[in-house]
Amino acid sequence: MLVQNGTCRTVLFAALLLGFSGSAIAGPTVKPMEPVDYVSPNIGGIGQLLTATVPYVQTPHGMARLAPIMTPGINDRYLADKIYGFPAGPAMLMISTGKVSTRPKDYASTYDHDFETTTPYYYEADLQSWGIKAEVTATQAAAYYRFHLPAGSTAHLVLSMKDGAALKVVGDSVVEGSERVGGTVAQLSENSGETREYFYAEFSRPFSHAETWQKSVLSQSAEQAGDHIGFVADESGEGGDQVEVRVGFSYISTEQAQKNLKEQIAERSFEQVKGQTKMLWNKALGAVAIEGGNESQRTIFYTALYRSLGRMTDITEDGRYFSGYDHKVHESDGHDFYVDDGLWDTYRSLHPLQLLLEAPRQEDMIRSYLRMYEQSGWLPSFPSVAGEQAVMIGHHAAAYILDAYQKGYRDFNLEEAYEAIHKNETQATMLPWKRGPLTSLDHVYFDKGFFPALAAGETETVSEVTGERRQAVSVTLETSYDDWCAAQIAKILGKQDDYDYFMKLAHNYRNVFDPQIDFMAPKSEDGQWVTPFDPKLGGGQGGRDYFTEMNAWTYTFHVQHDVAGLIQLMGGRDNFNAKLDQLFVEQYGTSKYQYLSQFPDSTGLVGLYAQGNEPSYHIPYLYDFSGQPWKTQRRVRQLMNIWYGDGPLGIPGDDDGGETSSWYVLSAMGFYPVCPGSPVYEIGSPIFAKSSIRMANGREFTIIANHVSAQNKYIQSAQLNGKALDKAWFAHAAIANGGTLVLEMGDKPNKQWGSAPADAPPSMSPVAGS
Repeated sequence: MLVQNGTCRTVLFAALLLGFSGSAIAGPTVKPMEPVDYVSPNIGGIGQLLTATVPYVQTPHGMARLAPIMTPGINDRYLADKIYGFPAGPAMLMISTGKVSTRPKDYASTYDHDFETTTPYYYEADLQSWGIKAEVTATQAAAYYRFHLPAGSTAHLVLSMKDGAALKVVGDSVVEGSERVGGTVAQLSENSGETREYFYAEFSRPFSHAETWQKSVLSQSAEQAGDHIGFVADESGEGGDQVEVRVGFSYISTEQAQKNLKEQIAERSFEQVKGQTKMLWNKALGAVAIEGGNESQRTIFYTALYRSLGRMTDITEDGRYFSGYDHKVHESDGHDFYVDDGLWDTYRSLHPLQLLLEAPRQEDMIRSYLRMYEQSGWLPSFPSVAGEQAVMIGHHAAAYILDAYQKGYRDFNLEEAYEAIHKNETQATMLPWKRGPLTSLDHVYFDKGFFPALAAGETETVSEVTGERRQAVSVTLETSYDDWCAAQIAKILGKQDDYDYFMKLAHNYRNVFDPQIDFMAPKSEDGQWVTPFDPKLGGGQGGRDYFTEMNAWTYTFHVQHDVAGLIQLMGGRDNFNAKLDQLFVEQYGTSKYQYLSQFPDSTGLVGLYAQGNEPSYHIPYLYDFSGQPWKTQRRVRQLMNIWYGDGPLGIPGDDDGGETSSWYVLSAMGFYPVCPGSPVYEIGSPIFAKSSIRMANGREFTIIANHVSAQNKYIQSAQLNGKALDKAWFAHAAIANGGTLVLEMGDKPNKQWGSAPADAPPSMSPVAGS
């Protein structure tokens, strides 16, 4: 080796020393990365067009969900200029060294992401306006805050509350209170028939001075009740520069909030609680082990998995729970009670993913739905702590419950579940964003087989139709899927007449397919096609006259339960594939600006396919049904690579509590459930060399992708549990007790693998030619 200068000689000498002395002069050992170390909660903190993500500190499915409260009105929270405070149950907690005020905005502080730490178990930020470092960690139902004060300063600790609130100062170091959740009646009794959230906050040092306020008036009163109330106390930096605040949360009472705090934090230090919550996340995230991929892909993956394990929320407290469905406290009887779900979204991939990882918890979630039915008379679709939200369309609890049962997870009362599903399907209106009895429009669906749209130029006369409009085609399509799910449960229970009835309704999707234009299209009540109709831009804002947030290009493929029947409607595989190909390249018919102003939920566009909205998610996998699975492999890779990233713009649209993230988790491992309720998974193209899922029964399902790379995205051959697999799908039963899927990957499509008609995944209709 020719050494040209001193620098090279120094490097060579150091290398020789290292060779002789080994580890004696080696640097410090680098600790291996744990799953939680990859999580970056600020991913998606800038929305592509609509809602940004929230970097919650919480336990998996925890009731305490903590994130800094940013400047009001700035929806892209990563770009917010100030931190206004932190959640203390229903109150907002803040600290400052400024002047005492009754206005929360006067306590707000600037901050800088370069001086911030975000993890699932811990958050830290410098409150730069006040020179204070704030730290946050959480348990299931409690928050633990630690504030580092400037030496010799006097700080103000503040609790502010909004509407229908109450607070009380207890002694010289405790504040407790509550606030109404939802509803409109500002009653403050704990038994008033409303939902309230309670808190119990302990401060680590006695208040040197404390006041309360209501609206703009400071007071020496220890209690306040009403709207816009608050509490402020002085904390001197003398004798220590650290103040801690520990807050228990409850939906039962302030006494229960105190008990939750005592039981979950007790005498443990901030670091001990932080370490315990980190361990919980490592255990939850460690249920999936991945090998291969790059640093960015691992970051995206584990962040997506973290977001997939936040909902539903366990609100069980010490063996009891408050129900917003009858406003009573119930014993949990050994089965935790969960709320906070959105089944229009989550039945698609979030619940199927959670079912793989934590099946007993999913069974308790289904039990929770049945309790809500018992307490309210309806099976909800969007349950919150305050009751049903009546959001979006469809009664997809049928899909959720059927999917769990068909995959062998059955620790719930199926007879009761069917009773509730039957009532929803036959007695609840299908109108968007409604909960109530049948309307004249619902009867058209039952009698004529489609939900009617307004004819061209017709004025709305049905009083139950509100601002979300009829969304008639989407209602028909999503309800026919729910009807198919109801039919399968009826069949399991031996209810033949019900099975026949619901199976007839399950074919209603055919009644809104117009063969003249090869699109799903609206019909008026007289059975005539609505004309003129533009499949791309028809339906007004969000397409809501006819569709749910999307257009006919997306909803034409929304027949999850009968893809084979849809292929037949379109004239066979060639026509279907041509239409599917065109979806990914079709342009907007106007400027992109105008298109997105009409369809703001259609973010993450590839052609007119929108990765930012849930009705699209199964569509890339439909090639597995139509004989061209290599196109599924190409498309899912493209969508993961383009629309998911490791920065604030890394989510393609609304994450909707983890649904958008769960699509990535499953797709990155190489499979996806096109039709929940049918216990199979369609195969895509994994990005990792190995993914191992530790299921709740302790068994492992492993996906091995030999020779996988960015170019080697195409499956050449496959084996499932040691046997050749010639189909682009596999049954849940094949992996329920563990198993291994081995995929041989290459850079060119194998157009024979999985392409025969007989290789297609199951559908309601038989596959032509199989």
